[in-house]
Amino acid sequence: MVITLFPKLQLFVHISFHLPCVSLLVEWEVQNHIPSGTIVKALISGGENGPWMKFMRAEITTEDFLQEFGRLCSEISKTSVPVDSFFSLLTSERVAKQFPVMTEAITQIRAKGLQTAVLSNNFYLPNGKSFLPLDRKQFDVVVESCLEGVCKPDPRMYKLCLERLGRQPSESIFLDDLGPNLKAAASLGIHTIKVDDPETAVKELETLLGFPLRMAVPNTRPVRKTMEIPKDALEKYLKDLLGIQPTGPLELLQFDHGQSNPTYYVKLANHQLVLRKKPPGTLLPSAHAVEREFRIMKALGNAGVPVPKVLDLCEDSSVVGTPFYLMEYCPGRIYKDPSLPGLEPSQRRAIYTAMNRVLCKIHSVDLKAAGLEDYGKHGDYLARQVQTWIKQYRASETSTIPAMERLIEWLPLHLPRQQRTTVVHGDFRLDNLLFHPETAEVLAVLDWELSTLGDPLADVAYNCLAHYLPSGFPIQPGLSDCDLTELGIPTAEDYFRMYCLHMGIPPIENWNFYMAFSFFRIAAILQGVYKRSLTGQASSATAKQTGKLTEFMSNLAWDFAIKEGFQIFKEMPATKPLMRSHHTWSLLRTPGTRSYVTSTDSSPAHASKGALIFSPEGLPHRVRELYQKLKEFMERHVYPAEPELQRHQVSAERWTPSPLVEDLKEKAKAEGLWNLFLPLETDPEKKYGAGLTNMEYAHLCEVMGTSLYAPEIFNCSAPDTGNMELLVRYGTEEQKARWLIPLLEGKARSCFAMTEPQVASSDATNIESSIREEDGFYVINGHKWWITGILDPRCQLCVFMGKTDPHAPRHQQQSILLVPMDTPGIKIIRPLTVYGLEDAPGGHGEVLFEQVCVPKENIILGPGRGFEIAQGRLGPGRIHHCMRLIGCSERALALMKARVKSRVAFGKPLVEQGTVLADIALSRVEIEQARLLVLKAAHVMDVVGNKAAALDIAMIKMVAPSMASRVIDRAIQAFGAAGLSSNYPLAQFFAGARALRFADGPDEVHRAAVAKMELKHHS
Repeated sequence: MVITLFPKLQLFVHISFHLPCVSLLVEWEVQNHIPSGTIVKALISGGENGPWMKFMRAEITTEDFLQEFGRLCSEISKTSVPVDSFFSLLTSERVAKQFPVMTEAITQIRAKGLQTAVLSNNFYLPNGKSFLPLDRKQFDVVVESCLEGVCKPDPRMYKLCLERLGRQPSESIFLDDLGPNLKAAASLGIHTIKVDDPETAVKELETLLGFPLRMAVPNTRPVRKTMEIPKDALEKYLKDLLGIQPTGPLELLQFDHGQSNPTYYVKLANHQLVLRKKPPGTLLPSAHAVEREFRIMKALGNAGVPVPKVLDLCEDSSVVGTPFYLMEYCPGRIYKDPSLPGLEPSQRRAIYTAMNRVLCKIHSVDLKAAGLEDYGKHGDYLARQVQTWIKQYRASETSTIPAMERLIEWLPLHLPRQQRTTVVHGDFRLDNLLFHPETAEVLAVLDWELSTLGDPLADVAYNCLAHYLPSGFPIQPGLSDCDLTELGIPTAEDYFRMYCLHMGIPPIENWNFYMAFSFFRIAAILQGVYKRSLTGQASSATAKQTGKLTEFMSNLAWDFAIKEGFQIFKEMPATKPLMRSHHTWSLLRTPGTRSYVTSTDSSPAHASKGALIFSPEGLPHRVRELYQKLKEFMERHVYPAEPELQRHQVSAERWTPSPLVEDLKEKAKAEGLWNLFLPLETDPEKKYGAGLTNMEYAHLCEVMGTSLYAPEIFNCSAPDTGNMELLVRYGTEEQKARWLIPLLEGKARSCFAMTEPQVASSDATNIESSIREEDGFYVINGHKWWITGILDPRCQLCVFMGKTDPHAPRHQQQSILLVPMDTPGIKIIRPLTVYGLEDAPGGHGEVLFEQVCVPKENIILGPGRGFEIAQGRLGPGRIHHCMRLIGCSERALALMKARVKSRVAFGKPLVEQGTVLADIALSRVEIEQARLLVLKAAHVMDVVGNKAAALDIAMIKMVAPSMASRVIDRAIQAFGAAGLSSNYPLAQFFAGARALRFADGPDEVHRAAVAKMELKHHS
């Protein structure tokens, strides 16, 4: 090992495989009936050019070494030698282990700000990794012979280490157990210490460094200035309590862990105690209750749970400034690093197993026998905890953290239904356990501040937090970037299974909820610590760092919330796969064309809350009834009306709404098939819509998509749906009364004016139309086009997006106004066509807005909120088109199948042509893929919100229009020239699908969004 003396001390730690432990080699030789001394002779054979030294310089491979080494051993012993067995011993824990005294010394050295390095004569393993059984995080520099091609005692090894550390030899200390290595170091001017006995070597190193390397009271430090307590008053109190008259002074140290209740080591005469007190200053309600800690520890000690023996509770704040309690000091070992550096894998597993068992012991305490029945409320623990930590967070909030806001909304809606009630520790983790110095026995469980009665699984999840934190995490090292198998540490999943086995309970399914809650709670705690640090009240020196960590923790919590939402197949029947029923009709009923239904009966699926339902048969009973009514309505009314509606659309009266549509709207409204689109999250009281989730609506919306006319008939057509949701989400009561109600009743239509001919409007921040405040009004000037629905005589409202402040931050320049269509200054220049189609009566207009004056109360939310509102408006509405495109594609494929079965070419039916069969297969696969992605996007929107579902929304908007275009194009190809005509809906379907690759956002924008989120996610 190496240390630097001036100005920084540098410690070089020697790790050498020059000659493995002789006693172990002798033992191995006896066990394998090999003549004594064979291995040592083979190792030194050939000196620097022997196979052993070449192997450590990586000049030969493991395979070559074992072959050459085996030959040498066989020659020496005159018998066959199992060198593979020898190599296993060489790389085992028995040979390569770190002395705990050295590990503690390294920790103390690094705590003083000194550098450490390790020089190792080692080799490559067959898997290509270098063999170095040490925690590399303990060292600033690691020099390995197999990587450098040079071994100790070659001076180049030491020079290379000094160079990388930027130190001189005279500034360094080298520890080693081999004379040649020490001699080489000394020849360079490096201070040396020979390691015959680790304890002796550490004492010699302490003398040289001038500070202790083994703390008399581990994990303590001098009391921080802001945490000082009056010694005189405490000493007087202790004399009275203990009934002693000591001659020596009271010794007081502060434990360096814990950021909540300050904890002190107290020694008076021969009494060693621990004092734990409330922190000073104004505290959050019910926090830092040392009184409860005292009670629970006293009760659990009597129940056989390993806790320190408590002596007294003092609620008199005049003694040390705040209430406190005393317990006996229990010497032992606290592991701060969950990777347990310096231990062998078997020891690590034993530590984690002991921790798991003591947690089970806590959760098995008989509440009545322990007198703890009233220690907390029974039932609804998680609901109360969520509300408690929300309140604690709000009380200490210093800025808005988006993930915390999402969690505050998500957690109460996803509480587990079944919860046991036991004692829960509330902060159960490795560094709150005191272990026996030599064994894996838990001597005491510490820090009971957050204990109560509640769901024990919350403790288990909290205990696994470290598994998901990085090893370099500031306030506590984690395990997320560690090789747990190599370390011998169980994964979080294995640890949970171990707990369930010890407790005799089955595993739970909503594990991710518990993890989300645990990270949310620690984020709230960190926020409290951070706020106290601003006034110097937090007990830890690292408390001020926690401000940045709250957001980090809340993001981890949100990741688990999303995972919980993705438990998509829970409670789905496994015996029989669900099949989808598809109804497809010809758009124009002509002789020889008939409707048909293909369906497969299946057992109803009972999906759990939050599950992704991928077949209509799995929908809840109420929604399944709506779905069935919708299909029947389509069959009875919509499909038969299509020929008449198609004729009207190309007639001279096309710009006048069809009376037949108005009649069908009234029928749909009478049957309750009305305003189905409005998502439950937007309208939780079902005040305006049917109360469907986005995913439930996706199944119904697909059925509507099979007909071009159906969405309007059910008042579920764009752009009205997006505008109605905008008004529900953001509108004032006056705005809702004037605009929302007529839209919901189907008495009015609306449009959304954003796209402009002069700029690339796929980037909404490019919008140039101006909104200027003038004399209590907003004055609009701008040129818009592709404004869908604006030509409809029923269109009464234009939702207009323009700039109120061109100099504001980029995404705060836009605002959204509600513009009555009868306002002077709105001039429709012309209707635009899509592949020659006018889409009457709504159409797509090019429009000028010239000095259009709108009352100030018509603004939505306020100036500068336009971009935010537009994104919100494009939430569910953004995938309604995708939902409908699935139905449209199904219709196209059904028409194609019917066509190829009835047409003959080149002597056989088209359905027997290989290319046609391939096209049908491709279409079926692509539809199914897109449908699943639509349903997933809708599901994610339901469980985590539109913003968090941005990736899934972008993906399906990228996929669905292109998929539909391909499927419809294949159908057109199968129809031949007829597919291009108005006799069939295919040409109109194709035009609509192709237009949506612009209207629903350009493909390029969605691809870019997906790529950026993907890269951000993996970074």
